[in-house]
Parts: sequence; C-alpha cells; structure tokens
Amino acid sequence: MIDRVRCDDADQLWLERFHAGDRRVLEGCYRDHYATVAAAAARHVQGADAETVVHDVFYTLLSSQSARESFRGGSLAAWLTTVARNRAIDYLRQHRRLRSIDPAATQALPSEDPDPATCAEARRIVEEVRRRLPEKWRPVFQARFVDQLSQREAAARIGCSRTTLAYRETRVRAALRRYLLDPEATR
Repeated sequence: MIDRVRCDDADQLWLERFHAGDRRVLEGCYRDHYATVAAAAARHVQGADAETVVHDVFYTLLSSQSARESFRGGSLAAWLTTVARNRAIDYLRQHRRLRSIDPAATQALPSEDPDPATCAEARRIVEEVRRRLPEKWRPVFQARFVDQLSQREAAARIGCSRTTLAYRETRVRAALRRYLLDPEATR
C-alpha cells in the first residue's frame, strides 16, 4: 500500500513537471518516445513528411503548455501515438488539398489585375445570383462562394450547424447551376 502511494506521488510529480514544461522531463520524453511517435506518423506519411510530423509533435510539446496539459496521465506512449496519428492525418489532408491544385491551371491564371469591365461584370453576376436566392440562403452564398470560407468557418459566421449549412449549400449550388444554364429563367 505504501509503495502504491509513493508511486502515485511520483507519477503526480512527474505529470506536474511535464505540464510545467520541465526541460529534463521533456528531454526524457523525446528520447524515450521518439521511435513511438515516428512509427505512428509513418503509418500515414513517409520520409521527410513523417519526420516533419514527428518534429511538429515534439515542438508543440515544447512550446504549448495547453498541449502538454491535455495529457492527464496514463500511458504517455499511447497519448503520443494518438497525437502523432492526428497530426499526420492533418498534414496529409492539407498537402492533398495543395497538390490537388493543377500547376498548369495556376500558371494560366493572369498575373495582373483584371480590367475594370471584367470586375464590374463579375460583381453584376454575383449580385444577380444573390438577388435570386431566398433570404436565408444569401449568407451561405456569401460565406461559401464569395468569401470562400470553409464549412466550419461559414457555419460559425452564420450561426448555424454544419449540417444545416451543408443542406443550404446544396440548395445554393442547385440554384447556381440553374442560373448558369439559363440566366433568363426565374426561380
């Protein structure tokens, strides 16, 4: 019983030092768990990308007290594995989005500002589409299609759930499709 209390006290002390960002504790964490974090990252990304994720995980531990405090005890290896997996998935998603942009298409974009007539025509079309939309769909059109916010950001700005936003976005897309196919048609 006494050994268990001492063990719990030692664990609690270590956890407090970990949360505080104690250099020795964090160095030990890096030495002891580098391979675990690298293996977790390598399940999703390889090579330099996996190494980037590993260093991001440990940099976050060094620089963010709130990140360290999210570990509440238990298996540090399991917690770091989860953190590394999530970071690797986020890294992969971000880079897939960036790679999905066609380099030929981006080179074809004009390098200088469009002429004022083109801008005026674009504003006229946006206003015409906005005018044709029901009032409750206009904020979705503005946030998602004009301001190009993510669904999460747009839902927060509008003050609705992502599910509601996605439904309204689908309706706005259908209205846009109808307008683009037949600009003279009414709603």
